[in-house]
Amino acid sequence: IVICATQVWAAHTRLELVGRTYPIVEQDITKELQQKATTIDLDALFNTHNRYQPANLHTLPRATSDRVFTVDLTHTLDHDIKDSQGNLLYPQGFSFNPLKYAGLSGGLVVIDGSDPQQVEWFKGSPYFHNHRAVLLLSGGYAAPLKQELHRPVYYLTHDIAARLQLKVVPSVVVEQDNKLTVREV
Repeated sequence: IVICATQVWAAHTRLELVGRTYPIVEQDITKELQQKATTIDLDALFNTHNRYQPANLHTLPRATSDRVFTVDLTHTLDHDIKDSQGNLLYPQGFSFNPLKYAGLSGGLVVIDGSDPQQVEWFKGSPYFHNHRAVLLLSGGYAAPLKQELHRPVYYLTHDIAARLQLKVVPSVVVEQDNKLTVREV
């Protein structure tokens, strides 16, 4: 302990120059960032942000009738899952339901954000005041709706739509008895 402590103390006390030094030729990073910031077109940046849609946005048509169905998320493994030492964690054929481990307490509401009637429907629904409910868009732009609704807004992607078997909007997805109930409105 004494030897280690003296080496640490010695390393902190020898702060003189060692070797040859050279002047810094790069511009100060803060000055460089300030110069770059003056060249940014903020209107174009905000317009790009407000008009963003992901490449895998899943668009859905408007519902023509009410319909309710259930989705079972139970998954069966098609191969063994092993740890880094090769020990079997889950065998092929093992089935599990993710809702047994993580629930969907607030539900999902899927609307077309470019349809003013669907936005108004959402504002009048009980899900509007339930901030645990997740709002997904199958059309429209999230940024303006985030400002209008004062809540997070996300996009519906192909994989989510396929897994939840969504065909039309508006749709409401809630958890019931370890299954999801989808209500098309």
